Amino acid sequence: MPRQEGGPVGEPDPRSREENTGAFMYAAPVRFTAQIGLVVVAGVFLGRSAAARRRPLFEPTDLEMEDPGMLEVDLQFGVLRGQAPWRFAVPDFEVDLGLGRGIEVDIDGAYAIEGPDDGGFSFERPAPDNLWTTVKLGLYDEVDEDTKVGWAIGAQLGPKVPVGHDAHGLGYEALILVGRHSRSDNHLVFNLGGFVDPGATTISSQRTTGIEGGVDWSVALPSTSLSVTGELAGVRFFSSDPYQMHATAGFTWSSTSAFDLSLIGLVALFGGGDRAGVLLGVSPKIALWR
Repeated sequence: MPRQEGGPVGEPDPRSREENTGAFMYAAPVRFTAQIGLVVVAGVFLGRSAAARRRPLFEPTDLEMEDPGMLEVDLQFGVLRGQAPWRFAVPDFEVDLGLGRGIEVDIDGAYAIEGPDDGGFSFERPAPDNLWTTVKLGLYDEVDEDTKVGWAIGAQLGPKVPVGHDAHGLGYEALILVGRHSRSDNHLVFNLGGFVDPGATTISSQRTTGIEGGVDWSVALPSTSLSVTGELAGVRFFSSDPYQMHATAGFTWSSTSAFDLSLIGLVALFGGGDRAGVLLGVSPKIALWR
């Protein structure tokens, strides 16, 4: 999803019905824990608002790690309504490559065609987002052998390459990930981090900075290949950009252990960023080496 870094929309991975020893699989915790997370995210990101150019949405990520040599390409296509113009994502993408147990390289970006500022439904202007090139690290994963429930901790960090309009110089973004998981293929992962975007007019001027946080969750439906997925995310800017808060919800179908199909809806709760959208996702997985 346009993310955001984060998104449109990456999806939780519902493939752990088949054993995957190279992946962290996460489970939804009790309702009380989820409520605490939502309150914390909302409280941190309520803040000032100001008119500014469109900012990509932050998409919370999960802690699923690819096996060594496994390549996953997550593509999302769809229509989103910004504060004024419509945008057609062609696509929002994330490429993940497992290098070793607990380490993978990710490339996250988006390319869209944007409509006019008067809100007309036509697509006439290219609108690429900056690329986030990252290393994702699995730092801790402990499971109770009796309950099959556990906790995991990870990190995702790396430079932001200036490929967006009027972007200059490298930026940087880093996230800490904390997840509660079970082998029943449910998860809840909390994200917290910060970023410095490339400069808007020169390398050193008009850099957008802020902190971001969110919750990524997935619940497998019993006796099916379907999972219900969702995200809640927000950004508090230290620059003049308007804060963001949005939510997504949808379904993911795991037709095989190497292919997912998803349908996700997005809505802004308040602040800047995209107001609403619908995205269709496809996620093939290919073994490059073993």
